[in-house]
Amino acid sequence: MRASPRCGARTRSGGACRAPAVHGKARCRMHGGAEGSGAPRANRNARKHGLFTRDAIEERRRIREVLGEVRKMLEGMK
Repeated sequence: MRASPRCGARTRSGGACRAPAVHGKARCRMHGGAEGSGAPRANRNARKHGLFTRDAIEERRRIREVLGEVRKMLEGMK
């Protein structure tokens, strides 16, 4: 048991998890090695509302750029 590979996760205090890793995986049962744990394939969680899709992020970035240009233009009019 002591010779088994250890979990590769970090604890909240910054130290390494000392639990043994699940057979064939790099994490213990509490950090993602258990069957069915972790995020679903293709990250279906991110598609619920679309707020963090690549297109939405890019659109918000463009809006911020345009607002910055408008603010500079308004400052120049003062």
